[in-house]
Amino acid sequence: MSNKYVTFGEIMLRLKSPEHERFFQSPLLEATFGGGEANVAVSLATFGEKAVFVTALPQNAIGEAAVSELRRHGVDTSAIYMTKNGRVGIYYLETGANQRPSLVVYDRENSSVAQSKPSDYDFKAIMQGATWFHVTGITPAVSQSCADCALEAMKAAKAVGATVSIDLNYRKKLWKYGKSAPEVMRELTKYADVVIANEEDIQKCLGIELDQDVTSGKLDKEAYKALTDKVKEQFPNVRQVAVTLRESKSADHNGWSAALNGKTGFYLSRHYEITDIIDRVGGGDSFSAGIIYGLSNYEDEEYALNFAVAASALKHTIPGDFNLTRKSEVEALCKGDGSGRVQR
Repeated sequence: MSNKYVTFGEIMLRLKSPEHERFFQSPLLEATFGGGEANVAVSLATFGEKAVFVTALPQNAIGEAAVSELRRHGVDTSAIYMTKNGRVGIYYLETGANQRPSLVVYDRENSSVAQSKPSDYDFKAIMQGATWFHVTGITPAVSQSCADCALEAMKAAKAVGATVSIDLNYRKKLWKYGKSAPEVMRELTKYADVVIANEEDIQKCLGIELDQDVTSGKLDKEAYKALTDKVKEQFPNVRQVAVTLRESKSADHNGWSAALNGKTGFYLSRHYEITDIIDRVGGGDSFSAGIIYGLSNYEDEEYALNFAVAASALKHTIPGDFNLTRKSEVEALCKGDGSGRVQR
């Protein structure tokens, strides 16, 4: 049986200053598209899977361009709700360098998806034949109605027996409509089989704290096992917890690895030193797509984890939100081929 992956969220217009320039240092902004769940859908489609992206977009030239971009990468856009209400959300990106961090400015209030309601989507029909559904914590942070839509989508996915994953993805700048992140995210996590996060996401979204310091840049295996064990204890429905570890040594140089508290044990991935980063935005989403693909297609949980980390490491070499890395390239890196030699 072939897999069908469904994701729900917001795709935005991404406006980026050229290379490492400050905003409006020159009168140019590079226009592309991106957004958490859309990035996951594109990555899964690039791996050769059937990926369906669900969102709401305005019936205008910008909304239609977003749909065309998704189709160009092989994503099924048939479930997108085209509406006369709202707008395409925007995020502005200034890429940092060395000790200057990257900067993101959101402009996504009153977007079409932020205004959409669960009744605007036929989630029961959309989920027919779905084997996996994915959402991030960014979507329910956008608006109460987005949180309601995410919950309905998760319930519909569970009803057809699909695996449900949630990337907690805490975004402080977005939680503005009156509810706290834990208030919303703990309810959504009750419907998840797989949780994807970093240590801050778990603390900020689920309110789960640890006495140990897991932010020192060194991976304490027992601290991460204790943290993920707590997630499983508080949410018995969760079968697997994948936690990313980013060691931000500078804007251009990160250490990258992950851990998985799975059904068969606790695993640490291979560690990558990623230097001269091209674009780290979308790195977490590429990990999510990799772990979703890996857990769906490989029996070995440890290999699935290493597949996800390798996919994400490769994403850091690609400009834009989307990870345009093929499955064969990820598998080659998993086997140890990280030389970067020309392929002829």
